[in-house]
Amino acid sequence: MTEANVKQLIIAIVKPLVSDPDAIKITTVQDAHFLNFNLTVAPNDVGRVIGKHGRVAQAIRTVVYSVRIDGPSKVRLNIVDD
Repeated sequence: MTEANVKQLIIAIVKPLVSDPDAIKITTVQDAHFLNFNLTVAPNDVGRVIGKHGRVAQAIRTVVYSVRIDGPSKVRLNIVDD
């Protein structure tokens, strides 16, 4: 799976959860072991994406982490709270 496909997967999962889907932004940062996808949503939607006790965020990560991308890097999803 390519980087663009992973971004589309994350957007497809997160979009129904938020009230402002236009505010969804995903940036990608490569480090030594991981391809980090940094997810930013509107400030009032952060709680919806994280969920009670982080359950929604963990469910999203479970799906995203099951994806294998081209190359040796693993996928990591970070929810950025500005």
